Amino acid sequence: MVTGATAGEVVSVSVAGDTLSGTAGADGRVVITDVLLAASGSIDIVASAGGDSAATTLRILPGWISLMPAFLAIAVALALRNVVPALLLGLWLGATALQSFSPLGALQGLMNTFAVYIVNALANPDHAAIIAFSMMIGGMVGIITRNGGMGSVVRKIVSRARTAIGGQVAVWLMGLMIFFDDYANTLVVGNTARPITDHLKISREKLAYIVDSTAAPVVCIALITTWIGYEVSLIDDALQGINELSGIPAYTIFLYSIPYSFYPILAVLFVLLVAVTGRDFGAMHAAEVRARQGQVVPTVGETMPALEGDSLEAKPNVPLRAANAFVPILVLIAGLGISLYITGEGDTITDIIGSSDPYKAMMWASFAGALAAAGMSIGQRILSAHETVDAWYGGARATLFGMIVLILAWSMSDITNDLNAKGYLISVLGDALPLVLVPTVVFLLASVTAFATGTSWGTMGILMPLVIPLSWAVMSVNGMTDLTDLHILYSAVACTLAGAVWGDHCSPISDTTVLSSIASGCDHIEHVRTQMPYALLVGAVAILFGTVPGAYGVSPWISILLGGAILFGVLRFFGRNADDSL
Repeated sequence: MVTGATAGEVVSVSVAGDTLSGTAGADGRVVITDVLLAASGSIDIVASAGGDSAATTLRILPGWISLMPAFLAIAVALALRNVVPALLLGLWLGATALQSFSPLGALQGLMNTFAVYIVNALANPDHAAIIAFSMMIGGMVGIITRNGGMGSVVRKIVSRARTAIGGQVAVWLMGLMIFFDDYANTLVVGNTARPITDHLKISREKLAYIVDSTAAPVVCIALITTWIGYEVSLIDDALQGINELSGIPAYTIFLYSIPYSFYPILAVLFVLLVAVTGRDFGAMHAAEVRARQGQVVPTVGETMPALEGDSLEAKPNVPLRAANAFVPILVLIAGLGISLYITGEGDTITDIIGSSDPYKAMMWASFAGALAAAGMSIGQRILSAHETVDAWYGGARATLFGMIVLILAWSMSDITNDLNAKGYLISVLGDALPLVLVPTVVFLLASVTAFATGTSWGTMGILMPLVIPLSWAVMSVNGMTDLTDLHILYSAVACTLAGAVWGDHCSPISDTTVLSSIASGCDHIEHVRTQMPYALLVGAVAILFGTVPGAYGVSPWISILLGGAILFGVLRFFGRNADDSL
C-alpha cells in the first residue's frame, strides 16, 4: 500500500527488480495485491510518483520461525508443568520475531505481548462471550452447590454408580447427552460430575479426559450442533469453484463424511472401553492408583481452581433436593437449544442451527440457568439474596485462573496467525500428492496445525477451502470423477475435521483442553500429560486402520469395527486395573 499520492496519479513500485504500478484513488492510496516473491533476508521497496519517492525495507523470516512460538510454549509447558510462563515465553518470542531479533526488538515484542495481543484477545467479542459464559456457568454451579442441590444429585447418582467403573460410565453418558456445543458440554459435565467422581475416588485427570473426549468429538459429528453450521458453510464455500460438485448440497457431503471421521468416533468408543473395563496405562494408571488411595487431586504443578472452599460447600442443614440442581441445568440445556433456534433463520432445523449465533445463545442460556438457580434458592428460602450472590461469586471466581490461561492461548493463536504458521505448513507439503495419501496427509496436516495453534476451528477454516479443491484435482488426474464414488473426497473432508480435533486434543494451548481442566478442577499440564498417550493411541489406530484403508475403498464401518477391536485388545493387553494395583 502506498499513501499520500495525488488522486489519479500513476505510482510505480520497484520490488526486488520488478516494477509494478497502480493509479491512486481519491484518498491518495494505491494498493497492489497478490505479489509473490522468492527472496531471503530483506527486500527494498521503492515507490515513486512525479518527483517524490518513498522507500521501506521488508523483513523476510524463514518459514520455520513461524512455528517456534507454539513449539517453545509446548516444550516449556511440558518441561515446567506450568502453562502460564510457557505461553508468555512463546508469545514473547513470536512478538519479537515480528519486530526484530535485537535488544530493542525484544523489548518491543515484550511490550506488544501484553499491550497488543492479550488486549486484542480480550477485546474480541466472541472471546468475551466465552469468558462471560464460563463465569456464569461457574456461578450457577456455585449456587446449586451451596443450596444443596448438587449434594442431592451426588447422592442419587452415587446410589446407582457405586463403583469407579459405574461413575466413569455415568460421566460418559452425561457427555453424550449434552451435544449442542463443546463449551457447554465441557463446563456442565465437568462441574456437575466432579463431586461424584471425587466421592468414587476417580482422579481429576480421568474426569478431565472423559470430559474432553466426549465434547468436541461428539459435537463435530452430531447432526445438529453449533459446529455443524460452521463446518457445512466451509464445505459449501469450497464447492463453489468446482462445477462438477456444485449441485451436491454441502450438508450431504458432510453426512457422507461422518463414517470417515474415525478419530472422533473411536475416541468416544475408547472412553467407554476405558470406563467399562476399568483398565488404564501409563500416567493415567498412576493417577488412578493415587486416587484410589484417597488423593484424587494431583499435587504437582498448578491445580485449576475448582469449585472448592467453605463458601462453595453445601450450606449446613439445607434440604437436599435434586430439583435445585436439575432444574437450572435443564434450563441451561433447553435455553441453549431455544436460543440457537431464536438466533438462527431458515426453513429447516439444520439451516436455523447453522445460521445461529452460538455465542449469544451460550450467554442467554448460562444467564437463564444462573437466574433459575438463584430464583429457586431464594424462593425456597434456602439461601438469602446475600448468600446467593456470595455463592455465585465463589463459583465465578473459581474460573478466573483458567480464563487467564485461555486468554493467553487465544493470544498465541493470533501470534501464529500473524507469522503465517499455517501457510508455511501448507506450503511445505505442496499439492503433488498420490491419490491414496491425500486423506492421510490432510489428517496429519490438520493435526499438526491444530496442535501448534491450539484451535480446531481455525484449522478447519484454513484447510477446508484448500482440501476440497486439492482432493478433486487429484481425483480428476486419476480419473475418479464418478459422482457415485467420492470416498476420497468424503475422507478428506472428514480428515480435516478429525485431524483438527485430534491436534486440539493433544495441544496444551487448546481452548477446549484448558476448559476441560477448568471444569474438572484438574492441573492443566497433568491433564495434557495423562490424556496425550490415549489420544495418540486412538489417532494412530484411526490413521492405520481407518484413514489408510478408507482411501483404498474399504468400508468405513469395517474400519470402525476393526479399530474398536484393536483398541480393546491394546487396553486388555497393556492396561491394568487401579484397584488391582493397590
